[in-house]
Amino acid sequence: MTQNNHQLEALLTDKRLPSFLQSMICLSGMLLMISLGLFVYEVSLHAIIFLALIWGGLQAAWLGHSFIAIRHMMNDGIIKALPAIYIFMLIGMVIASFMQSGTVASLLYYGVDLLSPSIFLAAGLILCSFMSVATGTSWGTVGTIGVVLMGIGEAIGVPLPLVAGMIISGATFGDKLSPVSDTTNLAAMSAGTDLYRHIGSMLYTTVPTFCIVLFIFIFWGMQFGDQPLPTAHLNEIKTALAGAYQLNLWITLLPLILMFGLSIKRYAPEVSMSSSILLAMLIAVFYQDKSGTEVLNALWLNTAGTTGIESIDALLGRGGVYSMAWTLLLALMALALGGILHHAGFLKVLLVHLIARIKRISTLIATTIVSGLVGNMAMGESYISIILNCQLFKPSYQERALDNAILSRSVEEGSTMTTALIPWTTAGTFYAATLGIPTLEYIQYALLNLLNPLVSIVMAIMGIGLLRQKSRTS
Repeated sequence: MTQNNHQLEALLTDKRLPSFLQSMICLSGMLLMISLGLFVYEVSLHAIIFLALIWGGLQAAWLGHSFIAIRHMMNDGIIKALPAIYIFMLIGMVIASFMQSGTVASLLYYGVDLLSPSIFLAAGLILCSFMSVATGTSWGTVGTIGVVLMGIGEAIGVPLPLVAGMIISGATFGDKLSPVSDTTNLAAMSAGTDLYRHIGSMLYTTVPTFCIVLFIFIFWGMQFGDQPLPTAHLNEIKTALAGAYQLNLWITLLPLILMFGLSIKRYAPEVSMSSSILLAMLIAVFYQDKSGTEVLNALWLNTAGTTGIESIDALLGRGGVYSMAWTLLLALMALALGGILHHAGFLKVLLVHLIARIKRISTLIATTIVSGLVGNMAMGESYISIILNCQLFKPSYQERALDNAILSRSVEEGSTMTTALIPWTTAGTFYAATLGIPTLEYIQYALLNLLNPLVSIVMAIMGIGLLRQKSRTS
């Protein structure tokens, strides 16, 4: 136990718990601040969380907690997430180094060759999935290869809402499962589980769902087999990429292969990410002929690509530690807020009254998923929904001896998977604006987002994929 734990335990001795009414007022006040701040006054989310911290601190002070005790609560919320914070710092460097080494450019260059009309939808789903796994961003995938696929789909006569749904399904797949995705790391960090255990847990539900979705897109795509491809536009993209990078797959994909290989061997995420960064830097310098100074600076903040195609250059300019600052700082503030909610007893009281009646594990998982959806609808962001739901449901999962990776999986399936389906969330508005298709038109075709939560609930009812705490290996 750390010194902060000892001091916090002493400070909390004999302090009264809040009433159910005060706990509801505390949490409702925070949700109201977030909703009004985001949708009415358009205030920065970080500033809103700062106000929520003040509000939570005042509520804790009303119970008799001193400022020192409240600060220790905040510290404890952050301390428990320190290992994941280190990974957050590495994510930006992984992305930047993959851009510099030509890894992502190679995926684009060879990926467009998969796009024959008869398998356009299935190949597009796979390509978007690979891109989002490699880059860790659904937004970047939608904004680059997604835009290209929309143009191809229009040219061969595929309904654009269908194309948009396929793109978002593939982009969300990687955003959920990529070890360099901010939401993937945020969920693991907030639930208190290992990153790769979290990803392994999600494979139980996501892989079957992906196979179902892939089969459906293959079936739908057969009717477009006799349509021509816009080869001129595709050749323009390939020519631009080939002019800016050397694209030998046997070399440029080595960093990605190394990272996944070490991950499969169960090396710590810090080791696998750091190793892939170093290899990508060597490839960037000695194979892509970039200067060492340029590559090292990109690890802090990458610069735009030089292909001459604006959307592609924007993607290739992603990454760097600085690019993760928004999410990392938000996570730190939200974790501090979670520390107050937990240690002052607000979450405990709410759990007793709101969740204690849940008897079945499947009902608990379904409730968690629905809570993530409601959180997205209320707050317009998946980040806070992920953190708050992990804090809220964690004791219930532990009481039932469920591994924390089941909690993180359920939270992601309620938060990460549904944010694209809600028109007023940041993701929903971004996808609609970028692809030119309103959310309510593509929602019925975003099959992975729609089916994954349902598959998870059905599997929970059947008792499949429910990892127990005793199964954890050290």
